[in-house]
Amino acid sequence: MYRSLAVNGFAGYTLFMETSSELNGVGIALTQAGKPFEAIAVFDKAISLDKDNPVLYLNKGLSEQETGNYDSAARCFEKAIELHANFSGAWAALGLVYYETGQLETAERCYARALEGERKSETLNNLGVVYFNQERYEDARRCFEEAVALCPFFYDALYNLRDACMELSDFQAAAESERLMKLSARRR
Repeated sequence: MYRSLAVNGFAGYTLFMETSSELNGVGIALTQAGKPFEAIAVFDKAISLDKDNPVLYLNKGLSEQETGNYDSAARCFEKAIELHANFSGAWAALGLVYYETGQLETAERCYARALEGERKSETLNNLGVVYFNQERYEDARRCFEEAVALCPFFYDALYNLRDACMELSDFQAAAESERLMKLSARRR
């Protein structure tokens, strides 16, 4: 069964969408265009068509996060996880909400759960940042090293690795990270 929905506010036009997938694409485009409030409305319409799609809740949560509405973002990510317990992207996004609200131990658990499903350099870097802020520098270093192993010119992970090495008084490793940071900056 198809329904046509008019979506106002996208580039000044009214678009007619048939599926939740099409609406999801419009919502993502709106978020990327810096229009998260409009995106949230589009994701709400998509969810009304497909209430069991965890990706829609993830994307709505990312838009909510863009607006600074962390409680609503967390509820969206939790709903995505309820629908798909091993959804690494939702666990990682929930970890970022907890990190941004200062709940480091809960953020750590969320990132660890995300990494159970998929080893991503971004998630490893974020978990390393949590460890760094907890002054667990050796754990942070291991995360940053794995992030760099997965993505050799990941500037943020190299920067964080350098700082963790400095805290551990491993100045040679810190200098190597600094050298790789310069190479990474040239590749941008």
